[in-house]
Amino acid sequence: MNQRLSLSTAALLTVPPLLWAGNAVTGRLVSGLVPPITLNLLRWLLAFLILLPLAGWVLRRGSPLWPHWKRYALLGLLGVGCYNALQYLALKTSTPINVTLVAASTPVFMLGLGAIFFGQRIHGRQWMGAVLSIAGVLLVLARGEPSHLAEVRFVPGDFYILLATAAWAWYSWLLTRVEQDPPELRASWSAFVMAQVVPGLAWSALFAGGEWAAAPQHIDWGWPLALALAYVAIGPAIIAYRCWGAGVHRAGPNVAGFFSNLTPLFAAVLSAAFLGEPPRIYHAVAFVLIVGGILVSSRR
Repeated sequence: MNQRLSLSTAALLTVPPLLWAGNAVTGRLVSGLVPPITLNLLRWLLAFLILLPLAGWVLRRGSPLWPHWKRYALLGLLGVGCYNALQYLALKTSTPINVTLVAASTPVFMLGLGAIFFGQRIHGRQWMGAVLSIAGVLLVLARGEPSHLAEVRFVPGDFYILLATAAWAWYSWLLTRVEQDPPELRASWSAFVMAQVVPGLAWSALFAGGEWAAAPQHIDWGWPLALALAYVAIGPAIIAYRCWGAGVHRAGPNVAGFFSNLTPLFAAVLSAAFLGEPPRIYHAVAFVLIVGGILVSSRR
């Protein structure tokens, strides 16, 4: 794991926030069409079917997945079963600005978990990078006016995003334990993702079953939902998880965590585009702050 940030590594870590921003916008758009936890199940079921021709051998009896099932069951729980289910649930019950604000704590979770459980030293430049990065996020949330932050009101649904952020930080740190992964799975990105999706689907089905058992639910099938599922399965699921895994291995979770704060910036731009509003000056300032936080934190 190398803390030096190359251009190719930066590109790998920039793709997931862009796709995840689209995921948040899509999840909000279809919140009335499908229950949030069921949406997560359908998303990963479609991703599984797409990966099947590429990595179907992972399901065979002699696959290296089964001797290491505990590790992949935990990765599947955190990255597949919990993270996006909690995010979709939050988009159903909370406001987008609150969801983004709470998710901005990702670098802090990355640094804290790394220091407590993974023996990582936290340097002053990393805290400085966290301050710069979160300042950029807050600028976007405040729409260029700091006084707007006083208008934010937290609701119980924001707790779901807090849990999702903690789960994602833990998941990212577990990715660095490469010595626990069989070489056959590490040699193929599709096999490595499939190894997480298989147990992740079981977790997602369990959670979705609880959702339907707790209260009556319905799904409005149609082209809008089909297109949304295609996007969230191919982009934010398969492509984003592939890029994030490779980026974390190269740069480490502490540096990668700062890139996650590009998500609210991309989300603000995408939302503005959908609403027909042009980007503002504060978007550019926030971009400089967030990128500055990434550069400061990743310096030798």
